[in-house]
Formats: sequence, structure tokens, C-alpha cells
Amino acid sequence: MLWHIRMCLQGTDAVACRARLQESAEADAAVRRACLQIGAQPAEDIMQQENRRKTAYMGVLLSFALILSYVESLIPFFFGVPGMKLGLANLAVVITLYWYGWREAFALNVMRVLLAGFLFGNLFMVMYSLAGAVCSFFMMCILKKTGRFGIMGVSISGGVFHNAGQIATAVFVTKTAGVFYYLPALMIAGVAAGGLIGVIAAQVMRYTQKHNIN
Repeated sequence: MLWHIRMCLQGTDAVACRARLQESAEADAAVRRACLQIGAQPAEDIMQQENRRKTAYMGVLLSFALILSYVESLIPFFFGVPGMKLGLANLAVVITLYWYGWREAFALNVMRVLLAGFLFGNLFMVMYSLAGAVCSFFMMCILKKTGRFGIMGVSISGGVFHNAGQIATAVFVTKTAGVFYYLPALMIAGVAAGGLIGVIAAQVMRYTQKHNIN
């Protein structure tokens, strides 16, 4: 097709050029019809379907993360610093990281923190959650990239560094090192939450691979 158009631009007979273009277009249409008849699909259609499917799954994962954030906001668990949370919504981020990669997971992470903070929390919640989400996300990406850690280890590191990021932010905001008093308890909570998320994420990955979902 590009060769025919190039020849037209170089001054080839216009009638002959249009005939060749028409023949090429008809040939492309014939190939498309043949693909549909034998059950195959052109590459462009397959890519469009994959993009639509990916967008739909990303929407489901974002909704799932917001639901977990809402449930977490109802848990009467107080760390001594207003706005700090366990980070259960990290489950959706872990699944996205293993399904699609770090770009999609990072976008989901930021969107769910901002939306959950403005819908169910306050400015402090957004600040602490964003700090924890960024720290945990980059650590999970690093460990996953090494290939030496499974989804459980990656998830536990995310839980631990999620709380570490929140503690660092709290020290910066309150201008006191006394907040580090909560660090041991938060590290234990991070391991527990990360382990739980890792178990669930591993089961989800196993199920989706078995049934060819995502």
C-alpha cells in the first residue's frame, strides 16, 4: 500500500495508481474476511480486544483496592499516629504488579491512595498512605526484579516498608523521634499483613493461571 502511494506522489499515471490502490484495499478486505471465516482475527483487532480487556481488569482492581481501603478505614486499630493504616489495599497492587508490570501497578497505587484518602479519610491519611505506598512499591519492584523472591517475600517486604515509610513521614511531620517507639509493633504488623496479602495473592495468581484469566 505504501509503495503504491509513493508511486502516485512520484507522478505515476493517476488512473493506474487508483486502480492499484483499489486492488490493494480489496486484497486487505479479502484477507480480513478469510481470517474471520476460519475463526482467526487480524492483529489489530486482537490488540484492541486486549487493550479493552486490560482496561476492564484495571478498573476492577482499582475498585477492589478502594473497597479494601474502605474496609480498612472501619477497623478500630490505632497506631498512635492519626492516619496510619496497615495497607491491606496493597493486595490489588501486588496482583497488578505480577499481572501487568510496574507501570500499571504504580498508576493503580497512586490512584487508589488519592481516591481512598479523599473518599474515606483526610489529608493526613493521604500523606501517610502515599508515603507508605511509594516506599513499599519501590521495594517490591526491586525484590521482584532480582528474581530471588517469590510473591510471598515481595508482599512481606511491601508490608514492612509501607509501615516504615509511614513512620518516617510521621517523624518528619511531628518533628519528634518518639514516634519510632511504634516501629517494632508496626514492623510485626507489616510482616503479618504482608504475609496475609502474599498468601491471598499467590492463590489468586494460581487460580488465574489455571483458568487463563487476565
